[in-house]
Amino acid sequence: MSPASTIPPTTKDADARRSPGRTLTLAAVLLAVFVVPTSISGTAVALPDIGGSTHAGLAPLQWVVNAFNVAFACFTLVWGSVADAVGRVRAFTAGVVLYAAGSLASAVATDVLLLDAARALTGIGGAAIFSCGAAILSTVFDGPARARAFALFGTIAGIGVAVGPSLAGALIQGLGWRWVFAAHAAALALVLLALPALSRTVPPQAGGGRLDVPGSALFVLAMVLVTTAIVQGSQWGWGSAGVLGLLAGAVAALAVFAAVERRSAHPMLDLSVLREHRFLGLCLVPVAASFGFVTLLTYLPSYLTAVTGRDTGTAGLLMLLLTAPVLVCPMLAARLVGRGVRPLTLLFLSLACLVLGDVALTMLSPSVGVLVLAAPMLVTGAGMGLSAGLVDGQALALVDPAKAGMAAGFLNTLRLGSEAVAVAVYGSALATVLGRRVGDGIGGYPGATDAAGVADRAAGGDLAGAAALSGATDRTGFADFLARAYDSAFHLLLWGLAAVGLVLAAVIAVLLHAERRPAS
Repeated sequence: MSPASTIPPTTKDADARRSPGRTLTLAAVLLAVFVVPTSISGTAVALPDIGGSTHAGLAPLQWVVNAFNVAFACFTLVWGSVADAVGRVRAFTAGVVLYAAGSLASAVATDVLLLDAARALTGIGGAAIFSCGAAILSTVFDGPARARAFALFGTIAGIGVAVGPSLAGALIQGLGWRWVFAAHAAALALVLLALPALSRTVPPQAGGGRLDVPGSALFVLAMVLVTTAIVQGSQWGWGSAGVLGLLAGAVAALAVFAAVERRSAHPMLDLSVLREHRFLGLCLVPVAASFGFVTLLTYLPSYLTAVTGRDTGTAGLLMLLLTAPVLVCPMLAARLVGRGVRPLTLLFLSLACLVLGDVALTMLSPSVGVLVLAAPMLVTGAGMGLSAGLVDGQALALVDPAKAGMAAGFLNTLRLGSEAVAVAVYGSALATVLGRRVGDGIGGYPGATDAAGVADRAAGGDLAGAAALSGATDRTGFADFLARAYDSAFHLLLWGLAAVGLVLAAVIAVLLHAERRPAS
């Protein structure tokens, strides 16, 4: 009897069914994965057009980006528990359906608040696509095939971030901002057609996991409260009862969350992973990237269109200077580590690039040329790219392998949560600084009134709409004034981003050094 004949018929049949569907499964997961970062980086290019079309103020316009980011961050850990309870394919399917429905709703939304709600729905679906898509690949593939599948997973995600602004700019210029979201829905419709193949290819899952409902609800509540407080800070006042109440509520929700997780038999987050100082230090590297890179990914397109006068398509194309290093540098970092360069050296180099890139971007001006723009954007993008693939492996190597999945979930939650907070902080600070600039100068333009409303509209990148709202008799002159005010505020915030990067780099260095001292 040959060795092959000793394999049970059911096993051979299952393998025969799975093998032809593996390529289709990989293609479906990678297409869904491509859509998510494309949306994250591309939506920012559409903000000025969305603001002009919906006449939205800065706060609701910020939530077009923040609603997605907050929902994505909040539900990254939650979907892991859901997948354990209902199965990975079902959870992935639910994520694809939610993302497609949210994208379609975004494309047809006539009110910015409805658009915000739709973007939150896509964020929830995006978290499932990333979490459950990776789990599906780890189940379907093994050995060298698994390594290739995950290499493609990371590469496709990087390509999505890199080309998102350019694709969005082309769609907006040719068809309008709604087609950015319609294209996402169309792409995910193709993924839905491949789901039957996933069901046949992915082996059945035993299930039986429990969803940490109290912990999940408290974590989501805390994230929503803190982000709302930051977004509304410039509108209500940073010392207002509303903002302070939201922040107090967030602190209380996190305190209760910690207490619940300590007592839970199936916690969403095992707090013991936070006792490793070096792990915490490495987890702060993506936080630095959120402030130094992601904020610019969100707001630099508005600067390029509002202040430098470039059209949306050109602004999206120029954003490749910022995003292209995110595609190239992770592979470069891996090769350098393979040749003996210390990973921590590259991580601190990435932090230095973020700080230096933000400082160098202060050379931006209304008449800035592409050559002047290229160097600081490439350096800032390298700061993001050098750490993007490296920090995860270094951080998880410090954690008990039995808790690696949970630690990865915490790292990604901190990464995505800090992106939401950084974008909210930047937008609110931009509105505050711009409001002061407009308030100080609006009196010099006859007929101009409503400084607060004008600053709010201008902070969203819609300078023409802000000039019309002001009632100034000389709209052209007033629009030029708004461009100068926006330019000044943008430069001040760049220095702020560099300062945040320096502080985080110092904290990271202290945390990484703290664990080495006892051993010396």
